[in-house]
Amino acid sequence: MRILQSRSILIPAIAFVAGLVIGWFVIGWGVWPVEFTGAGPQHLHPEDQANYLRNLADLFAFDGNQDRVRQALGLWPEADQAICALAGTSFDPADVARLTALAAVLNGVGCAPGAAGTLPQPQEQGRSWLPIIIGLSVLLLGLLVGIYLLLSRRGVVTQARPATRRAEVVAGEGAATPPARGLEATPVAHFETTYVRGNDAYDDSFSIENANGDFLGECGVGVSEAMGMDVPRNVTAFEVWLFDKNDIRTITKVIMSDAAYFDDALKAKLAPKGEPVLARPGETIALETATLIVNAHISELEYSSGVSPAGSAFERFTVELSAWVKPGGASEQTVAAEETTEILDF
Repeated sequence: MRILQSRSILIPAIAFVAGLVIGWFVIGWGVWPVEFTGAGPQHLHPEDQANYLRNLADLFAFDGNQDRVRQALGLWPEADQAICALAGTSFDPADVARLTALAAVLNGVGCAPGAAGTLPQPQEQGRSWLPIIIGLSVLLLGLLVGIYLLLSRRGVVTQARPATRRAEVVAGEGAATPPARGLEATPVAHFETTYVRGNDAYDDSFSIENANGDFLGECGVGVSEAMGMDVPRNVTAFEVWLFDKNDIRTITKVIMSDAAYFDDALKAKLAPKGEPVLARPGETIALETATLIVNAHISELEYSSGVSPAGSAFERFTVELSAWVKPGGASEQTVAAEETTEILDF
């Protein structure tokens, strides 16, 4: 059971992380990295800003080209304030004079005494977005997994059901008849489960183990659909299912009452849950996975007489479940499953 749940979560998780790595690191940083354009000298580090302004002041003192000054500082709206702030920190009169002349080109007055201000301080380095992005990615992944498990429990995605109790192996006939494929005459497990009207929470699960006690999978029967809101419920369909620890799927078939089976709308509604099967006494329904085959034999069937239409709600329903291991199918896949379990339990 834990293997299936781990695989169900592991597969989309790996796909999500792989897509994140490829899209973010490979494509975002390698193939099409972000390029920044349109930056001005005001975006430089304060030390680089000071060097830029002093070089420009020296060039202006040499050639007196005001147009060049305006062009060099055209993207810097408050360049004169930065120039005066720089002049206010200088102890060289000639440097102050050059910077004041440079500011006068921009504001027409230069730097007034006492109004120089202060140099821009180095800004705190930008916050790293990596932890935030990773945290949001984990939250998104958790949300997707939660939705997936919720849909699984409601039957939109067929998934294994948790075992509610383990049944004792019982003797029986009918369902214990082995199918073809050269299976052993005696099944590795045989169970019997009975629904009686009024058991609204009916959902039996059984663990399938071999003679050595190794876990092979699970099977079970539970309520799939009920009509109306009456109490006790008018159950009109059951789900019989098989989970194989060596298979990523859970096989489900829907056993429907006579009235439900011939109701096209209800049949279409239950179709996503599994293959529809008409409930008939003595009927044997086969479920097959990668390494297991289970026969579900309907040994008892009785409809409620007081429910309309007739043959729509079950009064009593008994199913015998017999499980076989397919030849050559369990050994290699069991080893692979055990290795997967070790990886998931690291």
